[in-house]
Parts: sequence; structure tokens; C-alpha cells
Amino acid sequence: MNRENSSDEAIYRVVVNHEEQYSIWPADRDLPAGWRDAAKVGSKQECLDHISQVWTDMRPLSLRSR
Repeated sequence: MNRENSSDEAIYRVVVNHEEQYSIWPADRDLPAGWRDAAKVGSKQECLDHISQVWTDMRPLSLRSR
């Protein structure tokens, strides 16, 4: 079975790191080291849509702060 074509019904959470870079992570797993919860949980697409709305400047925080 091709995973890319299968429907993903997992629940994800949006996570953010110290550089304010966003990603998604399976909601049922412990947060990865260096990442914190960004207060959005939902389907993969809902989380990706949220990221596209809030992460408008893709530069890392250290670069934006210069």
C-alpha cells in the first residue's frame, strides 16, 4: 500500500521551536526535545492550514531579530 495515497486519519498537534519554526507532530506522542505545543490540535490538513496562517515569515527568529 502506498502511504502517500492513503488517507491520514491521525490527530496531530502544531509544535514550535525556539527559533519560532513550526511543524506538526502526532498528538499521541510526547513532544520532541526542543519543541513546545503551539495550541492547535486537529487533522494533518487542519494543522498545516493553521501553520500557513500563523507562520508568515519563514526566517528563523535569530535572523529576524538582526
